[in-house]
Amino acid sequence: MSKLHIKKGDLVEVISGVSKGSRGKVMEASPADQQVIIEGVHLVSKHVKPRNAQQAGGIVKAPGPVRACKVMLVCPKCSKTTRVGRRVLADGTKTRYCKHCNENF
Repeated sequence: MSKLHIKKGDLVEVISGVSKGSRGKVMEASPADQQVIIEGVHLVSKHVKPRNAQQAGGIVKAPGPVRACKVMLVCPKCSKTTRVGRRVLADGTKTRYCKHCNENF
């Protein structure tokens, strides 16, 4: 199982493709497939059948998966897209840091 450079809840920006430049929060990350689902980015049409008399059917817009290599993390401190660095702190905990401002997050 491989690791991703982003996690659920991170703010990311799409760096290539149709949705280039779009920013959004990661709703779901799938390390096995190397894909992420981003809120409000790469909306796909999903045809839904009504399950009962009260539920309406129709076409629903839902966010689709985006390849993890097509997104870049946005630093919460400096608001720039950044590559992720990893370091081990003095107490032994692992953390990620921004390569621009050198801040842990």
